Amino acid sequence: MNGPLRKVSLFISLLMAALLVNITWLAVARSEDMLKDPRNVRVRDAEFNTNRGAILVGNDAIAMSTPASGTLPWQRTFPQGETYSSVTGWYSYSYGKQELERNWNAELTGTASSQTFTRLVDLLAGKKPQGANLNTTLNPKAQAAAVKALGKQQGAAIAVDYTTGEILALVSTPTYDPNLLASHDTSVERQNWDMLVNDSAEPLKNRAVREIFPPGSTFKLVTAAAALEAGYNPSSTVASPTSYQAPGSSHGIGNSTDCGGTETTLEHALAMSCNTAFAKLGVDLGQTKMLDTAQRFGFNSAPGIDLPSSTSKFPTQMDPAYLAQSSIGQYEVAATPLQMLMVASAIANNGVLMKPHVVKSVTGSDLKVIQTIQPEQAGRPISEGTAKQLKQMMENVVSDGTGSPAQARGLTIGGKTGTAQSDPNRPPYAWFVGYAAEPHVAVVAFVQSTSVERNDISGGKVAAPVFKAVVESLR
Repeated sequence: MNGPLRKVSLFISLLMAALLVNITWLAVARSEDMLKDPRNVRVRDAEFNTNRGAILVGNDAIAMSTPASGTLPWQRTFPQGETYSSVTGWYSYSYGKQELERNWNAELTGTASSQTFTRLVDLLAGKKPQGANLNTTLNPKAQAAAVKALGKQQGAAIAVDYTTGEILALVSTPTYDPNLLASHDTSVERQNWDMLVNDSAEPLKNRAVREIFPPGSTFKLVTAAAALEAGYNPSSTVASPTSYQAPGSSHGIGNSTDCGGTETTLEHALAMSCNTAFAKLGVDLGQTKMLDTAQRFGFNSAPGIDLPSSTSKFPTQMDPAYLAQSSIGQYEVAATPLQMLMVASAIANNGVLMKPHVVKSVTGSDLKVIQTIQPEQAGRPISEGTAKQLKQMMENVVSDGTGSPAQARGLTIGGKTGTAQSDPNRPPYAWFVGYAAEPHVAVVAFVQSTSVERNDISGGKVAAPVFKAVVESLR
């Protein structure tokens, strides 16, 4: 072979090698990304030509596929759309998917590895592919109670069986109807999408698991846990001045309730939500102890729930002035309602945090169980002794402190109120997080925006009634 031909041959060989490497990279390294990319029309059309599995609450479908006429043979419908939109999410030809429809897409379309054998059997039998069903942990009474109690307010509520991590209710308000985004008419989809996106109440935001907010005084549970783990007890005396100015700070922190003027007990400080006591306590404990305790409860880590979710934040570098603010749930501390629920759940469950989950099992179209989600321990943030002391303190918050509106006849309730400042130009956020010893349920209630007058907004007045409504629905 002469020189020019040899060069051409080498050049072609290099091109073929480069093409082979690129194909291999696309097929192996980026295959999953390409399959999930909503712009991949081939994958999207294959999905919409599949009888997608149902999402169930008990025996009732809250998302299902029904036969449709037209180019796409299956129509996704949401029979109780607004009640369960925070859990199901939407399933749209133009705008992708969200919540369970997104995180469990492989199971719902029948393409999960756990369904390989079923797909093969169906292929050999000449059957069309069919997705699996998701059986959820949700309790319809608790879900309905949360939706009703929150009403038109912007907010969220979640309930969990703290012994198993099973989510019993998960609501973000205002809700929306996912059927609006399920139309096969893309012009109708686009019109409805624009309406929802431009709604000032932001119904597409999932405030329960994906939005983070300052937790305010509910974070005092974490500070109290750090103190108890460090050797304090509920009767320990802590400083509680009328105003506290942390080292390096130019502003003082004050109290809004009866906290004495010099000192009080740790238990009374939690019951009355004394800002100065917990701000100084956090500074005394130090950044290392506070950060470690917060992270044990789940801050700065993915929460592990089987829905798209956000990580809650606790600052890793602070001077004493910022540590004081952080110890009362302000400064740059930001949490999802789910995260604060995890704090209460671990305390109620004797210091053991269970991994939260919404899906109980996956079943095939023949109702055979493909996968069962077992309760899983996520960690032990605090000792059993600390949890026992904190439960005593939280029950005192409800019986004799700021959480009295959460009292429910015949139930042992423990909890913590929170009123968080976010912006001087807007009203504060209202929080309540707690548990009922029976029936082993922890609940968080969060109200971002309400029609209540600014001066009347507090965790006890605004959020605790939502907590109570959800707990009482589970009697």
